Amino acid sequence: MNVLTTPLPGLLRLLPTRYTDDRGSFIVTFDQRRFEAAIGYPVPFVQDNESTSSKGVLRGLHFQLPPSAQGKLVHVVRGSVLDVCVDLRPDSPTLGRHYKQVLDTVANEQLWIPPGFAHGFLALEDDTIFSYKCSGYYDPSAERSIRWNDPELAIEWGTSAPLMSPKDAAAPAFADGPRWPVT
Repeated sequence: MNVLTTPLPGLLRLLPTRYTDDRGSFIVTFDQRRFEAAIGYPVPFVQDNESTSSKGVLRGLHFQLPPSAQGKLVHVVRGSVLDVCVDLRPDSPTLGRHYKQVLDTVANEQLWIPPGFAHGFLALEDDTIFSYKCSGYYDPSAERSIRWNDPELAIEWGTSAPLMSPKDAAAPAFADGPRWPVT
């Protein structure tokens, strides 16, 4: 597995090795030892999630407040997405900045999104299956979101009218939302 940094400290790109022959291909999507060696600290995953989305569906930008914060290891099982992460850590030099990347089944790239980031994605193909391992359980009382098209964040999604849930459409602006507590 190759590990690449991003401009946002702690947010990492992970590129698993694909083995291909006449029969097809094989890839290890997760190995706890390799993952922890790659990021440099232990992460206990407690919940796996998977969503299926039609082209044009936008999910996010979501996060959970401590003590229910979640780190997420994400990848695409089928299709492709524009994946977006926003740094919410108040002590970070990149607070309020975002990172975006297309994730698909061609490169099989993964993102490690540590606690302290909001996360969302736009499905770029019909029947896109998105998978994420979470380091914390889903806690509706700690769940928060940020408006997908907040001008302060200046995220270029490539669409002006995504399909989204009413809850995501009504999310507060970055400036109006809860701040990540300093730990």
